[in-house]
Amino acid sequence: MRTTARPSRRSVLLGIAGAGAATMLGAAPSWAVSDDTVTVTAIPSAESERLRLAAALRGSEFTATGRYVPPATDLTFNVLPYDGLVPTLWIGLWDYYGSVKEPRGYRLKPGANTVNDPHGGPVYLTLEGNGERAGVKFTSGALPMPGLRLGHTSEAAYQAQLDTLTDVPYVELTSSHAILTLTREGALLHRDQNHQALLELLETVIASHSAISGLDGSAPAHRRKAGPYHFTEVSKVPAGVGAYATHGYNGFPRAYLDRLTTVDGLRTRGWGLYHELGHLHQQMAYKPEGLTEVTVNIYSLAAQRTLGQKSNLLTVDAATGRNYFQSAQAKFGATGLAYEKSFGAYEKLVPLRQLELAFGDDFWPRLHRLVREENPQSDWTETAKRYRALATYSSRIAGRDLTDFFVNRWAFPIDATGRAELAALHLPAPAVDPSTLTD
Repeated sequence: MRTTARPSRRSVLLGIAGAGAATMLGAAPSWAVSDDTVTVTAIPSAESERLRLAAALRGSEFTATGRYVPPATDLTFNVLPYDGLVPTLWIGLWDYYGSVKEPRGYRLKPGANTVNDPHGGPVYLTLEGNGERAGVKFTSGALPMPGLRLGHTSEAAYQAQLDTLTDVPYVELTSSHAILTLTREGALLHRDQNHQALLELLETVIASHSAISGLDGSAPAHRRKAGPYHFTEVSKVPAGVGAYATHGYNGFPRAYLDRLTTVDGLRTRGWGLYHELGHLHQQMAYKPEGLTEVTVNIYSLAAQRTLGQKSNLLTVDAATGRNYFQSAQAKFGATGLAYEKSFGAYEKLVPLRQLELAFGDDFWPRLHRLVREENPQSDWTETAKRYRALATYSSRIAGRDLTDFFVNRWAFPIDATGRAELAALHLPAPAVDPSTLTD
């Protein structure tokens, strides 16, 4: 069946921010069960996962196939609905600021299918469900894409692909929780890296975000997100933007690849990736617009701690001799103090770290779990409600009345309704003022 692209069900919301792949023995394709057949296992949709996680952005639901199809080329294949479900096939790249912004989706039918995509690109599959399986047996049109799969593809086999599959313009590295899509030119910039180690490190960063999010598997609501996170090299970003997050993926320009695709860069200078991945973990309930670029760094700090880095909050300003804890605390009590206007970007992060220092490393995991369990609803425009949620959820998790901390010390915009909600909790004051604490 020849099909045409259907409208993508991935709306884009800016959050400013192979067949030829060999196994460790250099034999069969790492992502195929046999020959040219890719098996995809059904998972919940990205949108249903977003709702379960009470998150602001959807993650990826793609299964990488290791195939590339050139533009305007007939791609022929057979669909094998082992358990009755038929997958969707996607072709193309994520590139919000590029001329072609997102992959195109194609509805399939059991048996023979033909797809012809005007732009071409990497080929992916999605299958919505709960563990059901389907196969896609490629017959013509697809080219093997250079790639490495963590635990399956040797470095030597991957390097051989880079040397032989020179007509394919993209390269893809995959692991249990990550798809890393690069242009061939971008991949060659740092081809001397240990790519197994790179993917292991990326898995560690993703795990740090899951841990601070309380995704411990203690209940169905608290299992890790189904499907991978997608990191992709994009053609362009706006001036002043180093990388970005949006529904489905994180976008990185070539200038960032020295941190995205090198082991030392990702381990020691990867704040940009930690930050953008954090956007895909942020919860809606306590994220008013003014905190979009603040609560995201709860996850960035968690990654730094996991990797043994010094906290960015301890960076000392050469002009003042103060770190961000000290410069923020020096402003307390000033006339007209207002959280959103009086503090710099890193200073705004300080109170969120102080809550961990005061009430334990499990503060944010417990708060994430409670928000998922209660799943409070609010509209994007309800700024006051979301600030109230931050203060009330924090107080409930701490078991302490944090009115003084939020309202008087940090001058968060907690309105009269919010102060009444805090008072109605009838909690004792903290034994130690959290605003005095530092790393």
